[in-house]
Formats: sequence, C-alpha cells, structure tokens
Amino acid sequence: MNPLLLHKEVQRFITEKSESTLDISTLILSKSPFEGVSSKELAQQIQGKRKAKKKLPTWYTKNKIYYPPTLNLEQTSSEVTALYKSKLVSGASLIDLTGGFGIDDYFFAKQMETVIHCELNASLSEIALHNFEILEQKNIQTIIGDGLDILKDHNTLDWIYIDPSRRHDSKGKVFFLEDCLPDVPSNLNLLFRKSNNVLIKTSPLLDIQMGSKTLQNIKEIHVVAVENEVKELIWILDRIYTGDIKIITTNIQKTIHQTFSFFLKDEAKQSASFGFPMTYLYEPNAAILKSGSFQSIATAFELTKLHKNSHLYTSDHKIDFPGRRFEIMDTYPYQKKILSKIGITKANITIRNFPESVATLRKKFKIKDGGDHYLFFTTDCDNKRKVILCKKCFST
Repeated sequence: MNPLLLHKEVQRFITEKSESTLDISTLILSKSPFEGVSSKELAQQIQGKRKAKKKLPTWYTKNKIYYPPTLNLEQTSSEVTALYKSKLVSGASLIDLTGGFGIDDYFFAKQMETVIHCELNASLSEIALHNFEILEQKNIQTIIGDGLDILKDHNTLDWIYIDPSRRHDSKGKVFFLEDCLPDVPSNLNLLFRKSNNVLIKTSPLLDIQMGSKTLQNIKEIHVVAVENEVKELIWILDRIYTGDIKIITTNIQKTIHQTFSFFLKDEAKQSASFGFPMTYLYEPNAAILKSGSFQSIATAFELTKLHKNSHLYTSDHKIDFPGRRFEIMDTYPYQKKILSKIGITKANITIRNFPESVATLRKKFKIKDGGDHYLFFTTDCDNKRKVILCKKCFST
C-alpha cells in the first residue's frame, strides 16, 4: 500500500476522476499530479472505485477505501451475494481460508462474534485490514499465510468458509473442484476435524451433479442469481448430515427475491407432462435453469412442459411463478412465409431448444430488438419448430 494515496487531495482527485469520463489509458500515460504517487497507482484506485459503485456501494461511499488490482475486484463477491451468504451462518467463530479483498468477511462479521481472514497475498491482506478499520468492523482478524496451514494450527471453529480459485492451467467451461486452490475434496477430513460446518462458494460454471459426487455430507446447495444472472453456487456441508441434498434457488431482484427449493434426489423421480401451448407461457429464472429443476418446477406449479429439452412451461391459469410470465397471443409454425405475413418488425426474441441464434433470426426476419411483443422460437412436444407470440404478464 502507498499511504500517500490516502491523502485528502489525492482522494478528492480519485473521486472526481472516477465520476468523470476520463480514459484510464490516457491517465497512465500522463504524468502524475502528485509527488510519490504514480499514474498507474491512481489509475488502479479510479478503476476500483468505478467498479465498486454498483458492485460494492458501501465501499464506494466511504472515504479512504483502498482498492486492489482489478483482477482481485473482479473475483470478489458483490455486496448483494455476500449479504446473502452471511445469512447462512451464525455462531461464535468463522475462518475464511481464502480471504481476498474481504467483502464476504465484512458481512460474516455482522453475524459472527469473530471472523478470521486468511490471505496468502501480503499486499491484499494489508488492504483488507485497512478497509476493515475504515469500515469500523473490529471483530475481523487478518492473518497472512496459507489458509489450510493456519487452520491446522487452530482450534475448532463454528464455520469454515472457502472460495477456491481455479488454477491457471484449468481451461474449459466445465471444471472440477480438484482443479481449484485449495483442493477442497482432498482436504475434507481436515475441514471436518476443525468444524462441523463448511461453506463453499464456487463459480456457476461448476456442474451441480458433478460437485455433489465430489463432496461429502452436503446439506444444501444454493444457486444464487442477481437480476436473472447466476453469480454463485453456495455449498453447505454438515459433518453429521446424512440426509438428502436440498437445492435452494434464489433470483435476487430490486424489489423481491424469487425462490424455489427442491430435493436433488426427487428431481430424477419427477415426470412432467408434455403438451402444446395453452393460455400462458412460463420461463423459469436463470437460477432454476442452472439447478436443473426441469421436472420439479413443473410438478410444483402444475404446469405442462412444451418439450423435454425446451424448458418452457404452459397452463390455462395465471399463477405466481419464479421467472417470466407471458400471455400467449398466437402460435405459428416456423415458416418464413407465415412469419413474414405477421408483420412484426420489432420484438424481444428468446430461443429455447432451437437451432438458430437470436442474431440470425433477427437478420432473417428483419426484426429489431425491443417493444411489447415477445417471440419464443422453440420446439414443441411433436418435435416441430414453433414460434410463440406473447405479451408479458405484470400482475397476477
């Protein structure tokens, strides 16, 4: 850390430039207006503050917050998801083996008596400690070092939290927990010797079925989306739990949280009915789609599925539903001649189990984005390609 960055006039400069349209590359190539502070250091703070405005509003509005490199900010939890995780823990003590910038620990500290923040990167640990002091969160202890080594020398705790990172040589859309640091599956015995409760955050890229086979004593898996974009998978492990795994999906929106829960073993036993579009169309939110709850959601809401792989649902009744709801205006076969006659030049397009992209369809049918019409290009239960014209339902 460079303490000169915390001086009043430097902080004023950082705040002003973060709220301006200043090009960061231009700043880096310019001479710094402050002795002892480089243009690169100023750029890092300005970039950090800009990113924090939406992702970390508590940090953004506080004076003298010190921001780490952009990569560390990109990897950290948002305030919204950190707050969600904090509601899952309680008790006297929690240790975070992969502390990072410390967003999660700040919120854990609101629920726990003591939080231990472990971080290998000495600079990042120093930054986190400074910010905890600025935020006046006094029950967090920061320790520089490998979280697993620190854990080995520690007494038992109420909770262990881990946010494993993928190794740089791990590539592809699907990855294994064994590909991450720390390697959680190989250290489960150590974790359960030190605590009955383990909370693990993973990327939504991790396959739920694959992860559930790799880990042990899984009590719950939380699929957390923000504004219909899946951000995190949260795994709760309980050393003495031997029951069924409960999946809890949450889509955090501005005014409400859409939630839906089911047991993983029950999904395989459920069997949705299939049929043609009725009066209303239902599209599950992203958290439900990630969870794989394609049968359970149909059973729970008494809905009919359009096709095994389409993941669109229909009924003659308008219901509260954790996703988008539409009133069906008409259904058409996927034929250019017929669609051209409809005369729709502007619409919101969604594809589900359909071979062409949205961009291709817009170009083919000359349909601009937006408006009040919604077009779903999909495949029905007879394996025929269909286009469903809808309008959105805003109230039950």
